[in-house]
Amino acid sequence: MLTASGLRKVYVGGDGQPIEVLTDVNLEVRRGEFVAIVGESGTGKSTLLHLLGALDAPTAGTVQLDGQRYADISPAALAALRNQKIGFVFQFHHLLREFTARENVAMPLLIAGVAEAEALRRAEELLTMVGLGPRLTHRPTQLSGGEQQRVALARALAADPIVILADEPSGNLDHKNSERLHDLLAGMARDLETALVIVTHNRLLAARADRVLTLEDGRLVAVPSAEAMPS
Repeated sequence: MLTASGLRKVYVGGDGQPIEVLTDVNLEVRRGEFVAIVGESGTGKSTLLHLLGALDAPTAGTVQLDGQRYADISPAALAALRNQKIGFVFQFHHLLREFTARENVAMPLLIAGVAEAEALRRAEELLTMVGLGPRLTHRPTQLSGGEQQRVALARALAADPIVILADEPSGNLDHKNSERLHDLLAGMARDLETALVIVTHNRLLAARADRVLTLEDGRLVAVPSAEAMPS
């Protein structure tokens, strides 16, 4: 479903010297598989997620999603692939404050040209799935942090993506809301057969994954269990 081969990413520091963040990353994620990526801050986890999601380009190496290599398609086709086949969930939900929960979830579909009635119907279906059916017309300021993050998850699912990429999705939530979000994420991978790649420091979330990997010296290394993951 999602494959990365020999990924390398080098930035130029303020002193003009190269900073190699990723050295040789290789990853394969299957349909319905939940992969957690852990590691110390500053090791390049978010950078890797951006490369996997076509938000940035690697210095070397390739990423392929559903049989398409990012490097082989035009910028317009890459943008379409990103919008149609990849869902993103970040630590900060980035909801549009002036729109309701339903409108926020429908937004990616409206931008893609889906008829308004169908986009709103799909948004209502997804919000009901994440337990927010009674909150359709509430704006972000009227929702708790956990509710806002569930709206963000519903929005990520709007286009029925084949992979979800999440960066510390429960990082700003309390334990109760974190556990509810973790239940939704794990269930989504299982029930919707969506590939799920999550960057996290949360041991409880990593423990739910099919595989746990850590970034060490610019490479991905398998972690035997979530209990063994770095603090």
